[in-house]
This record gives sequence, structure tokens and C-alpha cells, in this order.
Amino acid sequence: MRPEARRAAWVALLLLLPGMADAAPDCRKLAHDGNRFTVCTLRADQDEIRLWHNDADGNLYGSFSTIDRSLQSEGKQLAFAMNGGMYHDDRSPVGLYLENGTQSGPLVTREGPGNFGLLPNGIFCIRDDSAEVIESRTYAANPPRCDFASQSGPMLVIDGALHPRFLVDSDSRYIRNGVGVETDGVTVHFAISDNRVNFHSFGRLFRDALNTPNALYFDGKVSRLHAPSLGRSDSGFPLGPIVGATAPAGSE
Repeated sequence: MRPEARRAAWVALLLLLPGMADAAPDCRKLAHDGNRFTVCTLRADQDEIRLWHNDADGNLYGSFSTIDRSLQSEGKQLAFAMNGGMYHDDRSPVGLYLENGTQSGPLVTREGPGNFGLLPNGIFCIRDDSAEVIESRTYAANPPRCDFASQSGPMLVIDGALHPRFLVDSDSRYIRNGVGVETDGVTVHFAISDNRVNFHSFGRLFRDALNTPNALYFDGKVSRLHAPSLGRSDSGFPLGPIVGATAPAGSE
């Protein structure tokens, strides 16, 4: 079955199940190894997960509220969102960025400064009915089809193992956020720490508590979450890429 037909079949099924089409993402508090996190779980085969950066006129979205307002013309609302990748001072993506199949950022596979260049880094790839976290050089060797994609780094979990450069006793602690995908290719866990954590602790959340064999770090210090179901929508200076999910307007 073609992806468009699969999506149409899912939509039809959800409309037949009262309350399912309007269901909010599963956002919840989670404690792990003495740290506190907020985790939002979505399904790529049911939820409309996507990325936002610039609008049709080339203007930066920059905030959750701007995206939410823009969705009103489609009869939708922003059901969940967080910052979705690293960006330069002008808010342009640091690495590969795809939105509706259009690329506006370069794939970067070389080692470099900062967390982004702490190889291996990776790419969060979103398709019509699935999602995947892919190590960047693996992506470069055989680029898959992605409708939306954002490159960031470092990888938190690689094929079930923590990034080899993470130190259990590192004193580099920040509010951090990232994403991991379960082996089914559809269950996507987005997480943000509610207290300052190091990379080792954050990686263990995805490996041991969320059971994601591959997980990717989005950022730290600038990390923000939009989770209306929890009564939370963080604000601040303009962001670069934003990842999120939509729902019909008026959904709880």
C-alpha cells in the first residue's frame, strides 16, 4: 500500500474511533536514576510529526506560539513541540535539514568543535508513517527517503550502546532535550530533563528507560518544550528548527 493510502486508511480508522483522532500526545513526568524528565511519546504512523523553520515567505517561525497561530488556517493546533536541532546565530540549521522533502542545510560528516561535532552525530528522519534516528555517516553512505530531517549531535545511543565519549561522572550538566525511536520504527520518544543532567545520564534514560536502540541529542541550555496537555509552553528568545506534532483545532 502506498504511503498516501496508508495515511488515508489510518485517518479513516481514527475518525471511526471516538476520541482517538483528537488524542493528545502521551506527555508525562518520569524519574530515572535520581533525575527528573518530561517525556512525550508519539506514533509516527498515527501522529502528524514534522519540522518547522521558515514560513512560506521565508520568515523564521522561532517560537511555538507562531507555529500554533499559523496552523489555525488549516484547522489545526500545535499539540506538542520542542527545539529540534542545533542552529547558527542567524537561526539557520547547523547540519542537514529537510522540510517537506526540501533540503536547506548541508549534511556534515566531519568531526568538529562543540557537541554537534562530537562524532558520531546523527539525523532524525521523519516519514509519512515511520521515523528513525540514523548515524550521519550511515545516512551519507545510503541516503534514505525522509520527508523531514534534522541533523544534530552527538548521538546519545548507537545500536543499543551509549556514545563512547560519555563520562558517567562528567560535571557538564545542563537542561537537555533529545529524541529516540523504538525498534518498531513508529514509537517516538521526545524527552527534556527537568533538572540539569550530563550526557551519560541523558543517554541512559533513552537506552534503559525508553528502550530506544538509537537516540539523538537536540541541544542543551536552549531546550524548551510545548506540551499543552501538561499546561506547559516554554518561551524565550527565537529558536531555529522546531519539531512537533499537530492535532485538530479544539483537541484536548
